[in-house]
Amino acid sequence: MSQIKFAYWVPNVSGGLVVSKIEQRTSWDIDYNRKLAQLAEANGFDYALSQIRFTAGYGAEFQHEPVAFSHALLAATTRLKVIAAILPGPWNPAVAAKQIATIDQLSGGRVAVNIVSGWFKGEFQAIGEPWLEHDERYRRSEEFIRALKGIWTSDSFSFRGDFYRFSDYTLKPKPLQQPHPEIFQGGSSRAARDMASRVSDWYFTNGNTVEGIKAQIDDIRAKAAANQHSVKIGVNAFVIARETEEEARAVLAEIIEKADPEAVNAFGDAVKQAGKASPEGEGNWAKSTFEDLVQYNDGFKTNLIGTPRQIAERIVALKAVGVDLILTGFLHYHEEVVYFGQQVLPLVRELEARQATEAVAA
Repeated sequence: MSQIKFAYWVPNVSGGLVVSKIEQRTSWDIDYNRKLAQLAEANGFDYALSQIRFTAGYGAEFQHEPVAFSHALLAATTRLKVIAAILPGPWNPAVAAKQIATIDQLSGGRVAVNIVSGWFKGEFQAIGEPWLEHDERYRRSEEFIRALKGIWTSDSFSFRGDFYRFSDYTLKPKPLQQPHPEIFQGGSSRAARDMASRVSDWYFTNGNTVEGIKAQIDDIRAKAAANQHSVKIGVNAFVIARETEEEARAVLAEIIEKADPEAVNAFGDAVKQAGKASPEGEGNWAKSTFEDLVQYNDGFKTNLIGTPRQIAERIVALKAVGVDLILTGFLHYHEEVVYFGQQVLPLVRELEARQATEAVAA
């Protein structure tokens, strides 16, 4: 039985991982992030995910470009994999394939991509990119992924899509990773889940209850099996681990109490507009409350808030319904990544080992 994996959101944008004016000992600068990558690697984390933003807003005034930033983090580490967010539209698959192949060569095969279909209409308008209808954005992303895979795995690649076209294109050198660097994607809409069931290696879902996540996983895995495809699942979670549950809950209460209402509501309006545009009228944030939206991807809903043992037990419960990876965010990254690695992760491994032993005995 494979162990559950851990990733963290790279704070390559200012404002940290909550839209709140609470004090955060987290910085978006490169020195802080190099050190964070090294601490995460030393404390059992497998992946780091760099964020993509083009315009200032929602408490994220400053943003570093994710592909270049990911390369800098890879240069500062030896084992950690770094997932670079890429947005079809601004990126062309030929450019992305070449960038990532080069970084894969330079990093010894440690880069991955997260294909972001786009939810922020104002951002596309600001940079002069056409804003496609909801399902069309996912259709473009699927072509983007098919193009990446084709470029990375074959010579004389030809492709005739509605968004991208290639004629006898050969990329050399290709990535070191075989068959290709891992491809992640997110989203909760029907179009997002269907795309994952056809082409993606990993699917990220927003934070949710165990029951809510299980329903999504069962749906995606059934569809993937029908497509002769397999996909792994990552879940977003904002972690508040403290010695007592009362301390952890007090931190959550302070984050929400000091939330920036203007920024939270503006973010909520943008993401809900994007979700309502899907045919079923729901997207990632369809049922998110104001409190949920204080953490970008509903990270509070996953409820990794409490003592190390409470959090470890909830992580193992998520694994039991099919979760393969926890994508974490923290308030004070340096200190809390170390605390998580030292206090929570060993309990997770202990519980996993116990469950494996019990499974064999049964």
